[in-house]
Amino acid sequence: MSNKSFRLKDFEIISLGLEVTECKRYRLDQNKQKQLFKIREFHNSNFQEVKRTLNKDGETISKVEKLVPDALIDIPDNHQIKRVSTNVSTKQQWVITEPIKTVNIEKEIDFLSIFKDKIQSITLNYQKDFNAITLFDRLVYTDVHIGMNVNQNGYALYDGLWNEEELNNRLSIMVNYTLQHKQSNYLIIHELGDFMDGFDGFTTRGGHALPQNMDNQMAFDAGLKFKIRLIDALIPYYEVINCVNICNDNHAGSFGYIVNSAFKTYIELKYPNNIEVINQRKFIDHYIVNNRCFILTHGKDDKSLKFGFKPQIDAVQIEKIKNYIDEYKLHNFEVEFSKGDSHQLIFDLTSSTAFEYQNFGAFSPPSDWVKTNFKNTKSSFTVMNYYEKQKTINNYIF
Repeated sequence: MSNKSFRLKDFEIISLGLEVTECKRYRLDQNKQKQLFKIREFHNSNFQEVKRTLNKDGETISKVEKLVPDALIDIPDNHQIKRVSTNVSTKQQWVITEPIKTVNIEKEIDFLSIFKDKIQSITLNYQKDFNAITLFDRLVYTDVHIGMNVNQNGYALYDGLWNEEELNNRLSIMVNYTLQHKQSNYLIIHELGDFMDGFDGFTTRGGHALPQNMDNQMAFDAGLKFKIRLIDALIPYYEVINCVNICNDNHAGSFGYIVNSAFKTYIELKYPNNIEVINQRKFIDHYIVNNRCFILTHGKDDKSLKFGFKPQIDAVQIEKIKNYIDEYKLHNFEVEFSKGDSHQLIFDLTSSTAFEYQNFGAFSPPSDWVKTNFKNTKSSFTVMNYYEKQKTINNYIF
């Protein structure tokens, strides 16, 4: 019997000689587990009648009672219920659990040693072709879901195609649209998470299987090529490009971080004077550019949040974001809270006087599950141009 974690009641904590804290979950060794079982047997059990014998007049002459627990022992950490069996006559239950399939691929990969002797650095020279009225341009895309199969069996409710060819077709459209709306020599690219659809066909929490049309290796290659091609296509037209990639989300997780880590090493070696890449591992983080503050999140994290930030803001979310602004003293900036996850393009610029709430649409088409349970949604990305007090918003809808 190995050490296991249990959620304890106060009287159980005291009976086991432990210190009562706000956290009611304790890891118990074998001896403590045996003591706990005995405590629960006495405190959480009742005698229930399981058999009765009657005489010919219908009177009870004997009965059998069994000690039955009121509550089950806690399910072990990292387990999920596989099957529940019930004996109706004795009122006993057996809960069979199995380990949750988890993916732990976040390792220190030294991409620098892999790339440094294979990449020739490029120095680019630019002419200032824009005046100082435009502060910077901004490209935002999210939820690319590389590897997702949107029509698994060919009988989806709505047709769809999402493979490497379609991915690169949309990449070309995004590059051309960005250049059409170019208003400065400084570009910020915000990629808001779920770049990869999953590792081994599972979300970051391991319990949600995902239909895939690529294996891990194919998806990695497609994702890395996508990021490199995006910069290669834009860098001749921008003197400086800053990229922020969110790596704390509910689909890509560690897989997304590894792809973005390879991208960061490669592209910063290739364009050492023109590119900076930040791979955001916090669920929420912020970045200040001139008089603007961008608070970025995917909207749902890799472990804890079952329900993340909603596409339409409410009072609870307003309070959460205002608390973040207060904590980091961001009141003197024009604050924009930007998220992905919901696959809906909804901007709320006025519900709060402290910040704008920006919900960006997905770059990928909807999955078969979304189409079946909800509807056939649209895909998009956004290009924005920033001035001292104003900005223009250019949404591209696929």
